[in-house]
Amino acid sequence: MRIALVGGTGKEGRGMALRWARAGHNVFIGSRDAERAQATAAELGTEAGHTLQGGSNVDAIGASEIVVLSVPYSAHTGTLEELKPALAGKVLIDITVPLQPPKVTSVHLPAGQSAALETQAILGSATPVVAALHHVSSVHLRDLNHAIDCDVLACSDDKAALEQAMALIKDLGVRVFDAGVLRNSIAIESLTPVLLHLNRAQKGRSVGIRITGA
Repeated sequence: MRIALVGGTGKEGRGMALRWARAGHNVFIGSRDAERAQATAAELGTEAGHTLQGGSNVDAIGASEIVVLSVPYSAHTGTLEELKPALAGKVLIDITVPLQPPKVTSVHLPAGQSAALETQAILGSATPVVAALHHVSSVHLRDLNHAIDCDVLACSDDKAALEQAMALIKDLGVRVFDAGVLRNSIAIESLTPVLLHLNRAQKGRSVGIRITGA
């Protein structure tokens, strides 16, 4: 599959890019700084043993079938408004959590109730949105020798888009579960600050979630 990582030069983007490249997908690192994206793609390609591409966010989206949005919440709306024309007809996986630094261990509900709901409102029906990958450690993603001890919850109002995204997420080496409609992203995103609090209580250990009985 052809995957674009918008904001792919960050910690989460780098880990996902490595794992998807190792799984045989064609990965395009996108950034507002095309040269930085190209440098990151070259670096990760050497590490993964597979060729990755890099360039502007628009170029990455144009070369893709599915797009992953990996930007801070502070850049969320602006990025989406800028890229809305390019995203039409694509499936978008939004991993954004509406954190408000420095209070990252406290739940913050944005005006649109969740980042993913705001994304869908901005992009409209032309771009189905899947909310997922909020609880996986970027450190564990980046370490290809580390088995990720965490499940993923994914939700969307578009069943076909959800199934496509879930199949791709499995290739990161995790179990992924259908968590229902996109409105459920309110609960999924809100769990992240709780996990960040637990991480601090565990003195930096990466805490994840597991679904039992499945």
